[in-house]
Amino acid sequence: MRVARLIDETNWKSLLPMVENIFFATSRVQIFADEQTRNSFKAQWLDRYLNDYIDSFFTVRTDDGVLIGYLAGCLENPMLNPLFNDLGYYKAFAPYCGPYPCHLHVNVAADYRNHGVGTALIEAFATQASSAQAPGMHIVTNEAARNIRFYERNNFRILSTTYSDGAQVVFMGRQLRQE
Repeated sequence: MRVARLIDETNWKSLLPMVENIFFATSRVQIFADEQTRNSFKAQWLDRYLNDYIDSFFTVRTDDGVLIGYLAGCLENPMLNPLFNDLGYYKAFAPYCGPYPCHLHVNVAADYRNHGVGTALIEAFATQASSAQAPGMHIVTNEAARNIRFYERNNFRILSTTYSDGAQVVFMGRQLRQE
């Protein structure tokens, strides 16, 4: 298994269809009313990272080159970035975004979960965030999601919860350096 930033991959644009396949296969929403709704969902949760934060977009490939997962990350505090104004839950999580400004989304193909792929992606992003002198990083997930234990095993802890779109969401932070 090999972790690399997407833009450091040879012919990285050729990997985008595989990234999109993993995105939709692992997304919480599987059925869309129409193509426009599907494209809007992709724009909100994937394209903004590919278009604006590609330097913090990591991929994992098997030894034979198959893309099996990715991490879409951003080193900027979402409360200070208008690109994230559409994510209303950040208002409730604002006090935590300063100490945990970097945020990420991890998606791994189902056949490769529980093989260290997600952890390898998180560690690559944590190294990048630490190099940028960030104090911490965070994820926001649905409280009912199966991934809370995964993030806890990767040194994230639950810091706050709120409701968004009728579901309880959780802010989990991981400290990168002591203040």
